[in-house]
Amino acid sequence: MPPSEQPSFIDLLDACKISAVHLEMRDVYGVGDEAADFEQWKATGRRDSDPASAYWAPWVDLVSRATARGVSVRRARIVSEPVTDYIRYEHAGTDVNVAAGEEVRWLGRRQAADLLVPACDLWIFDSESVLYNHMSGDGDWTEPGLELRTAPGLAARCMAAFEQVWERAIPHDEYEIR
Repeated sequence: MPPSEQPSFIDLLDACKISAVHLEMRDVYGVGDEAADFEQWKATGRRDSDPASAYWAPWVDLVSRATARGVSVRRARIVSEPVTDYIRYEHAGTDVNVAAGEEVRWLGRRQAADLLVPACDLWIFDSESVLYNHMSGDGDWTEPGLELRTAPGLAARCMAAFEQVWERAIPHDEYEIR
């Protein structure tokens, strides 16, 4: 679907009825909207963990609306170990994701080596549509950035890959950063 015709991510999650799952597989992200927070964390070791802060409130509100409707929101992260500074930063903020209603799990890349997973990060909504996250090598968005696909069978294949990762992954509160 051309980017100009696809619904926004917020519209997709707001329309979700059953489940929204997110598969993350990068060790570094460099998206502009979190650059200042990441730099502060690198300098101080402290991360904004207030769900009501200007940084987190829009996300917490979005996820909370979905989970209040009964939508299951799950996020699985495949990471290299030892982890990068960016993954340490992500881990430091994940309690807010969990407080918003997400379930989050972590899987070391070595434990995922025999799994067949999609080539890029993605969201799957209601096991019907796949929203690919296109990123550059340094982790910033590329054009088209987000690409929605609804080809027959695609969501089912991606969901099967996600479930294999999810089954092996460690819940956030049990995962120890290495």
